[in-house]
Amino acid sequence: MNSTDDIQEKKPPSISKGILTDLSYFFLNKPKHDTFIKFDSTEERFDYNQRIMQRIEVDTNKYSVLNLNKIGIDAPVNHIFNELLQFKGNPSCWPNHIAKVDRINDDYKDIRILPFGWKRYPFKSMKSFLGLPIIPLFLLKSIRVKDVPDSYDFDNARYLVYECSGGYPIGILAIYIRSSIPEMGETAKSQLIFGVGFNFFGKQKWQENRKLISRLWEWVHNRVTANVLNRIKQLSEWRLEMIEGNKKSTF
Repeated sequence: MNSTDDIQEKKPPSISKGILTDLSYFFLNKPKHDTFIKFDSTEERFDYNQRIMQRIEVDTNKYSVLNLNKIGIDAPVNHIFNELLQFKGNPSCWPNHIAKVDRINDDYKDIRILPFGWKRYPFKSMKSFLGLPIIPLFLLKSIRVKDVPDSYDFDNARYLVYECSGGYPIGILAIYIRSSIPEMGETAKSQLIFGVGFNFFGKQKWQENRKLISRLWEWVHNRVTANVLNRIKQLSEWRLEMIEGNKKSTF
């Protein structure tokens, strides 16, 4: 058995203190683990869509954009899921100064994301920002929650599915956690998957003529999502180490 001196103690992710550190930690920083799942063909995307439909009963083929990000976490599925249920915009894992998490009635099932924490525009005459109605940035309303895995589910899966609307409509957001599958080369205890599906301005073919904007959105979204997932991984593994070592967490 290794001595405690041989074990590298884990550390929690650093806390963002303001807008500038939000930009640094979540937009500019290149995350340690790449999380973006890239489709090499329409057949591969269709295959992923079928898997999604089987699990959360949402057909993502109706969306022109489907982004999936996945990361392995050395913590049990229920531990990660409980972390997410309690999430209120922890600034160590989310750019909360730029996109503030506001749980309606302190409930994870209904969440507003507010730009810079604004609940109203800074000037009374303002009805939008540069023509964009960004308050709320988006509104998340849960449409499906699986907090206990089915008895026949060997993947031990839990998930949250949100319908998204607002100034920055996504369509759907799916947060899916399951045990790792060794046959797929997964070595961590669990896999955390974030998936978004939407159409730009509600039009499925809009992005075909605006590829530059689509690629820019995808780059920003994937960079932020990858940093969020990397930080959730770091926090979950650190907290588990605290629990197993009977240490007091200050987060």
